[in-house]
Amino acid sequence: MAWIHLTSQEQLEEAINLSETKPQLFFKHSTRCIISKMALQAFESSRVLDSVAADFYLLDLLNYRTISNEIANRLNIIHQSPQAIMLSKNEVIYSETHDRIDGSRVQQILDSI
Repeated sequence: MAWIHLTSQEQLEEAINLSETKPQLFFKHSTRCIISKMALQAFESSRVLDSVAADFYLLDLLNYRTISNEIANRLNIIHQSPQAIMLSKNEVIYSETHDRIDGSRVQQILDSI
């Protein structure tokens, strides 16, 4: 499974709606931040992206900050970077930042749904 690049408000709205039937994960990534790069690499190395139990969206914060702000507003979560947020049935079921982002934990949550 490859990342779906989140690039529009419409795409965000669709993903939130899709969470009714399938979990949706948003990974907010700053392409200029070494901490974000390390968190992204650790998440990818966990192999959770191989799961078909969720859709995985990668948001480039530098190019799409307005979408990041909309995620924060819609989901009532303070913006951070890097940040991983997972929705199921329009509810946040996982939210972590920086080195606390854990692909293995995301996989455990997906396995339990």
